[in-house]
Amino acid sequence: MALNKKRVAFAVAVVCAVVLSIAATVYLYMQNDRDMILGKALPPVQKMSIEDMPDLPKLKYGIVVDSMNVIEDKIRKNEFLANILEKYNVPYRDIDKLSRKARKVFDVRKLRKGKKYTILTNKETPATAQFFIYDPDPYFYVIYDLRDTLAIKKIDREVEIRERIASGVIKSSMWNTMMDNGLSMDLAANMEDVFGWVIDFHHVQRGDRFKVIFDEKYIDNQRVGVGRIHGGVFRHYDDDTYAMYFEPNKEKFVGYYDGEGESMKRTFLRAPLKYSRISSGYGMRYHPIKRRRKAHLGTDYAAPIGTPIYSVGDGTISKASYSRGNGKYIKIRHNKKYSTQYLHMNGFAKGMRVGKKVKQGEVIGYVGKTGMATGPHVCFRFWKDGRQVNHRRLKFPPPEPMPTSLRPDFQHLRDSMVHRIDAIAFPISPSDTLSHDVSEVTPSGDGKQVLE
Repeated sequence: MALNKKRVAFAVAVVCAVVLSIAATVYLYMQNDRDMILGKALPPVQKMSIEDMPDLPKLKYGIVVDSMNVIEDKIRKNEFLANILEKYNVPYRDIDKLSRKARKVFDVRKLRKGKKYTILTNKETPATAQFFIYDPDPYFYVIYDLRDTLAIKKIDREVEIRERIASGVIKSSMWNTMMDNGLSMDLAANMEDVFGWVIDFHHVQRGDRFKVIFDEKYIDNQRVGVGRIHGGVFRHYDDDTYAMYFEPNKEKFVGYYDGEGESMKRTFLRAPLKYSRISSGYGMRYHPIKRRRKAHLGTDYAAPIGTPIYSVGDGTISKASYSRGNGKYIKIRHNKKYSTQYLHMNGFAKGMRVGKKVKQGEVIGYVGKTGMATGPHVCFRFWKDGRQVNHRRLKFPPPEPMPTSLRPDFQHLRDSMVHRIDAIAFPISPSDTLSHDVSEVTPSGDGKQVLE
């Protein structure tokens, strides 16, 4: 019995030895074969230089233009889409079909003089347009595909929002301060929209100063416009007026508020124009055309021809007419107590007629010099209880106050915003303006912001 056990153990040992030997042989063979494949069968890897790499396709408006001619131009006076495309052998029936098809996307009747466009033609057939691209605005462009499909696409460019801060000291006027220091006139206009109900920007003083936190819009790393103002302060006659944008869940109370939680908005705007100056005030004056002293029952705001004129308040147009003295003019009845009139217009805005309801800040016409006027301006007249008065001396009540339930949220916003605004430094020189990304500023130990 013991002998049989020894024979079985010996047989098992022999079998294990044979299996291990075969496994080792197979492994060595496979390893050798792998080395041959990697080392001999495949050619050596060659390094490719940047110069040897194939060029990426060239894109314009998302279209590969390597095999196309690119023609860029601007729309000329009295030039229409048909005038342009007929020069590039696009049949009139296709132009007509394209025009009708485009109405729901971007009507070709909206093409304007001076705006950019691009024609793409195939290099094999350079006289025939394949695409017409209208590029009127930094924010979008329109592709008219002139091939068989006659497709139209409006493409919105991606906009990047960057929060910025700016501060300045007035040297002559708000507008000159902006222009002299490379700040956008859009920012000046937005500041007037925020503060203009309580501060008369036509009478700011040398030494007045401001700080503002706002958004700027960028496309392809290029600045294209100004977005919302988040908060700011304007110091006028050493009196600080804070403003901050508050957006509660009740839409009725969304808007700008001062540090006490009072709405910045008033019943009437202080002026019907932006970017203007007062050329003649209310009261007695020497009339430049009649050549005698007489009462001037209005305020003249001088501005270039074509400058938009805004309704200073909600109301209904009671007159839209022409007279020898007033030229083209509009009169608006705001309520039983107040009316306003706008004289010497170059023309009315589209749709302005008697009975038309208008909103505060809506464009009603454009500056001109029609009637008895020596230069482009709007004579703005204000009626109270049927009598013409100097609107710049009137004080109007604020709108409906903020509900008590919204006060805690507003106070939290106010405390945070005032802290940020106060941390912005004024420029050292009165003629300077500071402007930079918020990300470029870090708070120092004493709470002031330091440029890095």
